[in-house]
Amino acid sequence: MSRKRPLEDGDELLARLGSLTAQARERAELQRSRVELALALQRGMLPRDLPVAPGYRLAVQYAPACYGLNVGGDWYDAFTMPDGRIGLSIGDVQGHNIEATAFMGQVRVGLRALASVTGEPGELLARTNDLLLSLGSDLFATCTFMRLDPATGVLESARAGHIPCVWATADGKSGIAEDEGGPPLGVAAGMDYPVTRYRLTQGGVFVLLTDGVVEGPSLSVDEGLDQVVRLAGIAAVAGLEVGSLAAAVIKGAERVGHEDDAAVLVVGHDGLVRDRRQLIDRAGLGLVGHGGAGADRGPRGR
Repeated sequence: MSRKRPLEDGDELLARLGSLTAQARERAELQRSRVELALALQRGMLPRDLPVAPGYRLAVQYAPACYGLNVGGDWYDAFTMPDGRIGLSIGDVQGHNIEATAFMGQVRVGLRALASVTGEPGELLARTNDLLLSLGSDLFATCTFMRLDPATGVLESARAGHIPCVWATADGKSGIAEDEGGPPLGVAAGMDYPVTRYRLTQGGVFVLLTDGVVEGPSLSVDEGLDQVVRLAGIAAVAGLEVGSLAAAVIKGAERVGHEDDAAVLVVGHDGLVRDRRQLIDRAGLGLVGHGGAGADRGPRGR
């Protein structure tokens, strides 16, 4: 009897280990399916095409988070409004799961739908805020919405708890847009969102981004924003295409050490094409290119 018990105990232990392994595999497969579903939802909710306006160029870059169990809820959007102006939005939903991804879709669709009722950025954010509260979700989102008038170059901007934009001009000025802003969407009813106006001048750029681009374990948000200011300034002076700037900004996001979504939306005003030269790694990221892009006004100029 005593000789058989160790064998019986060993068999029981192996059986338990086999059962635990099978359960772990099942949970891993379930989580993998949830991540894949969330990533598919993200791709399906982001716009396939960007609006076109004479003299202006748009470019986007998006790197979804899919580290471990994280699935983020960042988004960007750009669309032509009923009056011919261009709506630009970028934002970030609280949380890193499939619910955050679904909520992201609700915010983006809500902004688009309400933009047909009012295009004024502050009122649009206020109405979207009340709409999200009516849905009864526990989640909230930060967001920046801009309205660009291609006829004048005027950009009207309102922020809901989101990090500020970065601007740069062809004459070498650059900085962080320090508009007042309001609270995140979905937190409290009856909120106001002040509007700040800028002018996008020839050769200038505005860079909209999410915090995954500029903030993480290896970089503070101020350091990250300074990095983007430097890139935007170099790109505007050198006449780089907006696509090259967007690619450089998203590449710089690798330095922050984050496990979050990273989204970048760049709008530029075509400038005169200068000498077609390469800008060799002045930013430490190997920026290469030419073209036109820049902004006129913004505090904290460099």
